[in-house]
Amino acid sequence: MSKILIATLKAIGAGLLIGCLIVVLVPSLRPSINLNLNSWLLNQSSQISFSQAIRRAAPAVVNIYSITQHLSPLNQIEQRAKGLGSGVIISPNGFILTNYHVIRGADIIRVGIQNGTIKTASVVGVDPLTDLAVLHIDAQGLPVIPIDLARATEVGDLVLAIGNPYNLGQTITQGIVSATGRNAGLSSSGFLDLIQTDAAINDGNSGGALINSLGELVGINAANYNSLTDVQTSGISFAIPIRLADTVMKQIISEGRVIRGYLGINGEAVEPVIAQSLNISGIGILVTGVQADGPAAKAGVIKGDIMLKINEHEFNSARAALHYIAETKPGSEMILTVVHDNEVVERTVIVGELPLSR
Repeated sequence: MSKILIATLKAIGAGLLIGCLIVVLVPSLRPSINLNLNSWLLNQSSQISFSQAIRRAAPAVVNIYSITQHLSPLNQIEQRAKGLGSGVIISPNGFILTNYHVIRGADIIRVGIQNGTIKTASVVGVDPLTDLAVLHIDAQGLPVIPIDLARATEVGDLVLAIGNPYNLGQTITQGIVSATGRNAGLSSSGFLDLIQTDAAINDGNSGGALINSLGELVGINAANYNSLTDVQTSGISFAIPIRLADTVMKQIISEGRVIRGYLGINGEAVEPVIAQSLNISGIGILVTGVQADGPAAKAGVIKGDIMLKINEHEFNSARAALHYIAETKPGSEMILTVVHDNEVVERTVIVGELPLSR
């Protein structure tokens, strides 16, 4: 062992010895040391608690009870509990955001506020394609959940799911954002870009809040993987991103429904080999189906055409093109650049309105 190392160890030992002697000889220092240690432990504890986030968000999460009415053999009206879910208060005057499947088919909708009040809700409007619904209750001064649309949700963010699973009462589960932009195999509409999380979302959680560690709403809890597929697994749940939910919600409140542009076509990305053989530099979209008498069919688009651009815009996926079409006002003129019979041609389409199916 070198002389430098021996000297260093001797110095450390001497320092520890002197410190112990001071504590023993000066008892008045002991409470201060204990106080500082307790203060440090308290500070460490507060850094890993999400109670403040819960206090900000939880009062604005409600319980939703769906009820159906039937005539009994004696012609008496009987009420039966149909479904259970949650919702999020998004305005102090009673607008509530939830999942469409939570209230679908209900004759009566009851909303349980966290202060113990039960209210009957009316349906403002629904959007089956994104599984969202807006309700309204007659109330004022309600707690509203914090929302920051400018804050992006990223993979790895810590999230908390708030809802009423199995009618146990308001419950918090914790996880992280496992992925964003999930859609394949989960929605036939193509309009959903779901947040995937490992926070538990069970029956009754649907329509509730997915919040970040600041207590801000980042998504509307929708379903777990088990309810969407036949695969039995755990740790895979989905929520509708707040940006999408906010857009849908505002249209429902202002128009009573969501208005989307529509061409009447189905499509998928062209395989790279085919794109190369056709000298397509960007991402072409193969038209796999055309609805008879739809806007695209009337403009001469047929199955097998390859869409290169819409209004001179190129797209990196069929889903991106679908969103662009949906956001175009019905009645607008749209120019499609397509490959038809190995020739690049333009088709002028008058955008229709996507029919609402429930």
